[in-house]
Amino acid sequence: MADGSFVILAHRTATEYAVERYDKELKRLWSTPLPLTSEESIDGFSHSKQQVTAIVYRKDGATQSLAAQSFDLSTGKIAPQKKLTETAARNRRPGAAFSLDGTKIVAWQYVTRDQQIRSISASVYDEKLTRLKDRIYNFQDLGGFFSNTIHIDNEGTQYVTLLSDDMKKLTVRRYRNDNADIKVMSVALGGSFEGKAVMVFDAKFALRPDTTLYAAAICTERLTGLYYSLKVVKFDFAGEGTMKFAPEFRFKPEYLAEVNKATQSTAKRLEDVYLTDLLFTEEKQMVIVAEKKYEEGGDASPVHARELHLFGYNEFQLPEWHSIIDKKQVASPAEAFAGIGYRVGVFGSEIHILTQENLKGKSDLYLRRVNAQTGVVQPAKGLGLNVANDQQLAYVKDFTAWLDPKTIVGVSRPSKKSAALQLNKIAVK
Repeated sequence: MADGSFVILAHRTATEYAVERYDKELKRLWSTPLPLTSEESIDGFSHSKQQVTAIVYRKDGATQSLAAQSFDLSTGKIAPQKKLTETAARNRRPGAAFSLDGTKIVAWQYVTRDQQIRSISASVYDEKLTRLKDRIYNFQDLGGFFSNTIHIDNEGTQYVTLLSDDMKKLTVRRYRNDNADIKVMSVALGGSFEGKAVMVFDAKFALRPDTTLYAAAICTERLTGLYYSLKVVKFDFAGEGTMKFAPEFRFKPEYLAEVNKATQSTAKRLEDVYLTDLLFTEEKQMVIVAEKKYEEGGDASPVHARELHLFGYNEFQLPEWHSIIDKKQVASPAEAFAGIGYRVGVFGSEIHILTQENLKGKSDLYLRRVNAQTGVVQPAKGLGLNVANDQQLAYVKDFTAWLDPKTIVGVSRPSKKSAALQLNKIAVK
């Protein structure tokens, strides 16, 4: 926040959380318990300038629902819980999303037939949880489609993204609250190229404050699963609406050779690489981040997070560089992917990436800085925390954040015998 303070969702026991606010010196300003039943879990967490809101998911024998639990940002006073949406327990799990500034929420439930989504029933709320709009997103005209994501901007406008036509077409539909008009933009990212059937394997979206929507997609060959290319599209809904396409980045053998050199491996193909972030600098450069993540095999096996793939674009959406960051993270089956991965922050023309790794025999939180204009990556720098070096969760990456470019807050477990997590403030030189 502007004054350097921050709020956290503290996980105290299996069924008890607390929302807490701290000042920049780690002095706790207030703490409010958020008790949950065994049928409840946290599905979302955000804040605006006035309040903090947690989304609580509940499933019992007959129904499943999403409710909003809000707290006054100044005092921590808890407000009555408000149910956002409810559906039958046998239906698909409902969802919710926040706007970037935390002042709008969209909550939805699915209407299906023969396991296929036919429509989505949604409600839009402001930060005081006043219902602004109810609406139906109808997909009867699409036939079969694979996935959908719903985004909401600071004005409450909703953007629904869909992959259809056997994973070849990407469609974005815009729904406003002040009229019934639906603006639709579609583009075929898959198809037949060089005699090969190509499909969208993975997609990631980013809604910007100016309401432009960016989509990045990794495309693969349908028959072999070989990685084919990275495609980027900008959807601008201003006026009549336009789409802008970045030049395609092809995953050629030369790129695989770069990955093997950076990771000191001998992989025969790219695999298990998924899009994780679309980042933007003040100079309007864009950096796309993908991460290699996989399970070793079976539910009782460790999970791994390996190298990061970074792709840099200038303000005109032209690709300028790519970099590979080697890392080797392993988590136990109980921790799964919650115990690995990374945190990222954007400061000026720099991308800051934090990972918890064991490098040269030292378990620590490591910082890497990436120049968003050139792609140059500075060597990993340990932050010097004294932490337990074992297979239990040493850092909770969801509780690691920047107060400013030189100040990081995070939690650690200082010894193997300690069950408690310790909040730390780290000054980066």
